[in-house]
Amino acid sequence: MSVQAMKRRLSPGNIEALKGQRPIVSLTAYTTPIARLLDPHVDFMLVGDSLGMVLYGLDSTVGVTLDMMIAHGQAVMRGSKKAMVVIDMPFGSYEGSQEEAYANAVRIMKETGAQAVKVESGPTVPETIRYMTQRGVPVMGHVGLRPQAVLVDGGFKAKGRDEAGRLKVLEEARATAEAGCFAIVVEGVAEGLAREVTAAVSVPTIGIGASAGCDGQVLVVDDMLGLFTDFKPKFVKRFADLGATVSQAAAGYAEEVRSGAFPGPEHTFQVRRQSPSEE
Repeated sequence: MSVQAMKRRLSPGNIEALKGQRPIVSLTAYTTPIARLLDPHVDFMLVGDSLGMVLYGLDSTVGVTLDMMIAHGQAVMRGSKKAMVVIDMPFGSYEGSQEEAYANAVRIMKETGAQAVKVESGPTVPETIRYMTQRGVPVMGHVGLRPQAVLVDGGFKAKGRDEAGRLKVLEEARATAEAGCFAIVVEGVAEGLAREVTAAVSVPTIGIGASAGCDGQVLVVDDMLGLFTDFKPKFVKRFADLGATVSQAAAGYAEEVRSGAFPGPEHTFQVRRQSPSEE
């Protein structure tokens, strides 16, 4: 990517500076065409490991690999010019040694050109975040409901609904910010706790299922567009119903193919015949 292209993009520093200034807008993106459509409208795009569920049909994000994230990160970078691009580090790529986490983050950034990575901030992760940020890797954190911990938690469950859970989320958010993250995703917590976390940390909070009490919002684009219909989380608003539109289009196509109406003459190439003057 050219230096000029990099200068046009929003940076982690730009996003961090928006806290208290205006709401931050984000959506997930996984492909070049979707990235092109979203780029003019969002501050950053998250190449989320949610792609394992919405694109690959996995039951959770646990099966997503580093290679998958890099391939989709490259696709999103090709389709965007303005928005910052953040790529999820998948399960198993950062929970081991700090050196391994750093090497994997560097690989993601070098092979995609993305501006930052995101990690889910469990109890042992802040020191890894500190290790990476001190070595030049911009990191976004993630507290509250952590999809990569779904096997430990026994499902996708909201967090901080009792006093012990509330204190745990607050503690993890503070530790994540102090470790050097430039922003923190807050997922699946009550409005009051989202406001507490937002007030407790000096960096922007990006809510998903965490109310308007956060500094910004992110949604899975396939949820927002009505393309992923296996289930609909409580916090999702569908701004379109493209799943129904795609189904109707496929039905119309199938009907015309079976009836012989498609392809018609206007969709068919013809042999060019030479005129007598050309012979």
